[in-house]
Parts: sequence; structure tokens; C-alpha cells
Amino acid sequence: MRIFFFLYLVVVPAVLFSQTKPIAKDNLDMNTKYSSITDTVKKKKAKIATIDQYQIITIEHDTTYADTSLTLKNAYKHNYLRKDNFGLLAFSNIGQTYNTLQYSLTDFSPYPEFGFKGKHFNFLEANQIKYYSVATPLTELFFNSTINKGQNVDSFITLNTSKNLNFSIAYRGLRSEGKYINQLASTGNFRFTTSYFTTDKRYVLNAHYTYQDILNEENGGITTPADFESGDQNFKNRQRLQVYLLDAESFLKGKRLFFDHAFRINPKEGNNNAYLTHQFNYENKFYEYNQATVTSTVDNKPVNRFGDSYVTSGIKDQTRFEKLYNKVGLTYENSLLGKFNFFIDDYRSNYEYNRVILDTTGVIVVPNNLYRQINNVGGQYEYQKNKWNGRFLYSRSITNQSLSDLDAKLRYDLNEKIKFDFRYQNINKLPNNNYDLYQSSFIKYNWSNNFKNEKINSLSANVFTPWLNAEVQYSVLKDHLYFKDESNAVEIAAQTQIVRPYQYGNAINYLSVKASREFKFGPFALDNTLLYQKVEQSDLILNVPDFVTRNTFYYSGYFFKKALFMQSGITFNYFTEYFGNSYNPVIGEFFVQQNKKIGNYANFDFFVNARIRQTRFYFKVEHFNAAFSQSNYYSAPNNPYRDLAIRFGLVWNFFQ
Repeated sequence: MRIFFFLYLVVVPAVLFSQTKPIAKDNLDMNTKYSSITDTVKKKKAKIATIDQYQIITIEHDTTYADTSLTLKNAYKHNYLRKDNFGLLAFSNIGQTYNTLQYSLTDFSPYPEFGFKGKHFNFLEANQIKYYSVATPLTELFFNSTINKGQNVDSFITLNTSKNLNFSIAYRGLRSEGKYINQLASTGNFRFTTSYFTTDKRYVLNAHYTYQDILNEENGGITTPADFESGDQNFKNRQRLQVYLLDAESFLKGKRLFFDHAFRINPKEGNNNAYLTHQFNYENKFYEYNQATVTSTVDNKPVNRFGDSYVTSGIKDQTRFEKLYNKVGLTYENSLLGKFNFFIDDYRSNYEYNRVILDTTGVIVVPNNLYRQINNVGGQYEYQKNKWNGRFLYSRSITNQSLSDLDAKLRYDLNEKIKFDFRYQNINKLPNNNYDLYQSSFIKYNWSNNFKNEKINSLSANVFTPWLNAEVQYSVLKDHLYFKDESNAVEIAAQTQIVRPYQYGNAINYLSVKASREFKFGPFALDNTLLYQKVEQSDLILNVPDFVTRNTFYYSGYFFKKALFMQSGITFNYFTEYFGNSYNPVIGEFFVQQNKKIGNYANFDFFVNARIRQTRFYFKVEHFNAAFSQSNYYSAPNNPYRDLAIRFGLVWNFFQ
């Protein structure tokens, strides 16, 4: 994979910079009709492509445009996930998992998913893939430094071979050593997309292929938090802090082939149109947990961190998942009434292991696979007229499984600057597969369950104005599934961690209010984001901090005859103390605990961002107050947050 990545970075730029673009008067090819918006010498009478001709399209056909501006909002996205990660708490090394501070970030699907959600933060799902339409080839190179040895890069190119046909190819690669023992992270995300439509748009196709792998060395956290918190200079070298696991690692990989296409039945587009639609998704995933040495040594004492095992060494737990999804629909579109779509889908998955587990009488207590076949019928209505835009979907299973999804979205644009979004979602969701079935070499990490469906009711409203952006969400969760540490007193004394799935019978009421506002004072600005959350529950199951805040004070200005635009300032991050979930690498999931609170510590970052034409540079001193503050900062129990780190990076766009 690393050889492929190296060749990709070498060959693609060479091809791009060697391109010539002759201008043909009668040629409608987008690569020859338009000159790049960054060309310094223009051919006579050549048309210049504008930024709105570099389109980025989602699977729901929402369109945005390529953005090369330098804003604070874009700077927040210069990270491992390539998105604003407010509400997520990173672990100490880049490429590790994230603790979730803002529960309303959680997405739900009525279908049973693979599970191992702690490994999926950087795993791109089908609805996260973007498609493109560009006037000239567009390239983006992303680089960001990591923790100790390594690099974080993302290279991307898209081009239209004609007005009707687009291709894109991208690869994101990370390797980061980290500061603690056994903490290396290495990931890769390969994406290939294509979009095609006939000239009369009677047939439209979006398709993609992905291959993704996420490898993490797993140390299980530090064994003695008192050493970390002591402030002893000997432990400032984090390699001296003892960890539970010295040779464990987890590995997730997946492949996906996806396409979504539609064919208009009537030959010419009119006020009334009928379409046949089809969506196809084939995906397989593989999760493996390896631990060569079963018994660890902590303070010169043997510790079986995850309890007794069937083997004395060389644990290699493997879980396989395969999914095939087809959705066929018939759409009627009326220029006045909107668009009506009626569909039927077929979902099939196989979640499996290569063995069964028997009890002492020879009866199977943990089977080797979980096969599901689900058929749904449903309808979707879309309306877009003047200032209103709505999408309403309802589906329900017609097979034995009880499964349903009601999702209503409505948007009202008062004007270009003031917008309102409303959403109601009611989901009857099948449990993820690893709740119902899991096998491991660790004896107590084997189970076969038959949990009830989760029921989620959620109502949200968003307001976007020049003065304030606000989001409110209220959710009611019933039969909520979660993982919990069930270790008894003897196991806790032996530093053993036993985690299993549970279902909560009572209702959980969750409320979140998030507000953002930027104040400007000449060249200075103060950007503020505040999140308030409240949970009503009989037991501590859904645990989140009451308040999360991010405040950035910065300066913006032009230099060198406006050739350079720069921003510089300080960002403050804080969240209140709470029983944060802990992470278990065997199952790749976070679990509920009530022994240690995390939070109530300040985190200051200093940054300098600059832009020269289409190139943006980023320099940051992360958590600089760690150099002189108390070492009480954690991402999860036994897993410290990041120390002071100096990082830099860039995003470089080429419009050919």
C-alpha cells in the first residue's frame, strides 16, 4: 500500500504539470473550452472558468462549489478527519479514535450496521462520498504533520473528459508514531468516483469504489494515572509511563462498490416526468484484534487485562461482514407539485466467524454467523418552490423484522443570509451486529443475544443568520443499546476489564442547544461556539458534559501588497467534568463507566494561517498551556489527551 501511495503522489503531479490544453474553436470538451481560473496567460477569445463551474455534489444531489478561501471555519477543518471536529475529543495520537462530547452528532440508520464504531471515525461511508463536475482539471494536495515520526496527506484530482463525464481519484494516508508506547497509527483511504449523464439528462449515474484500512497499535491506556498527574519530570517523557499492552493492535478494512442511477421514461423532459431509479451497494468489512502476549506485566505483577483466554498466546480475533443492498424505485415529477418516489429495497448481510462455541453438553451457545435478509417498501416526497425546500421519507419492512424509518426535512430561506432548517426523525432500528453476536479468544468476550430494536425519536431546528447560528435537538431514546464494564470486585482489584453489551429498558431524554456567534472589531475577531446538553435518565447510561465551548480570538490582515492574507490568534477549548466513556480495543467500542470523571481542564492553541493565491498554510502550537499546567487532561479514563505539539500543514489547489 505504501508503494502504491508513493507512486500515486509521484505520477499524478507529473501528469498534471505535463498537460497542454490546446483551444479548439468547435470542441465542446470542458478541458479545452475553458481556460483555468489560475492561468496567467490567456488565449485570445478563450472562455475563463468561474468558481461555480467547479461543483461538488452529494448523493442527495445537493451542490456546493470548490472553496480556496482562508477562513477560520476552513481552518477548523485542517485536521485528520478533514472536518470541523467540535464535539469530538481526540486521543493523544493522530489516527486514534475520538470520544464523543456532543451526542447529537450521532447518526442513525434503521439497518443493522457492522459495529466496532470506535474504529469508524475516519471510515468514509457511502453517503459521505462526493461527486464532481469541473470545467478544467482540479487537484488538491493536503499535508499535515503528525505526532513524532510520520505524515498525514490527502491527494485528490478530478476532471471532466467531456461535459457529461467526470472522474475523480483520491488517496488519504496517515502514519503517526505518537508519544506513548505501542501507539502507532497507520491508515489509508482510497476513493474513485465517476459521474455521467446523457446530453438530454435522460440517464444520470453516480458511482464510486473505495478501499479503506485503519491500523492502530493498542496499548490499553496507562496503568498508573498518578504517575501522569504527578508532574514528575521523569514522566514528561511519555515512553516512561507504563501501559497495559505492549504488542496488541486492531485492524479494520473495507471495500465498497456503489452506484446510483436514474433513467427518464419519457424521451423529452417536460412538466411531467417519470423515472426508473436504482441504487446498488456491495460492501465487505473485516475487523481483527491481535494480541501476541496474553498476560501483561504491571508493576512486576502478571495482569490478564481482558480476563482468561482459550489460548496462552497469539490471540487473533477476526470478524467478517458482507452486505448487498439494492433499491429500485419509480419516480413521478411534476413542475408544480414536486417529486414523488416509491421504492422497494432488498438488504442482505452476513456477519460471521470461523467457529462455533459449545457448552459442556455440546449445545451451540454462540453461533458462527448472523445472516439477515430485509425488504422494505417506502416513499419519498421532494418539494422545492420559491423559498421552501422539503424532503420527506417513510419506509417500513415487509419481512419478519420490525424496522421503520420516518425522516422529514424542511428548509425555509428567508433570504440569502437567513435560513431555517427543521427535521423530525422516528427510527425503529435493528441492533448493530456486534451487540447480538461476538466471538473472541477471551472467554468472557463471547455472546449471542436477541436484543429488542432501538427506538429513536428526534426533533431538531437550525437557524442561520448573520448575527447568530443556533441548533436545538431533542431526542427520546428507548431500548438504548450500550456497552458496560461488568467487572466484579475481584476482577477490578486484578486490573481486569470485562465489557459486554446491555440494553436499557427505561427512556432517555436528551436535549442539546448549540449557538455560534462571531464578533468583529476592525481586523480583530472573536469566534464563539457554545454547546449545552441535558440528559434525563434513571441511571447514568448516556453520559455527556453539560457544557462544551470553543472560543477563538484572532487577527486578520493583508500583507505584501495584498499578496499574502494571514490570520493569527488563540483558541480556547473547554468542557465540564463528567463520567466520560472509556475505550476497549478488543471490541473497538466505547463503554459506560462510573469510576473516573474527565474534563474541567483548559486547552489553548496558538495558530498562524496564511494564504497565497490557492495555497493555504497552517501552523499551530497545540495545547501550549500543557507546558506549565497540571497534567489532569484525559480523552478517556487511562488515556491522556495530547501534550504540547507543534504542527504545520498546507492545502494546495491547482486549477489546470
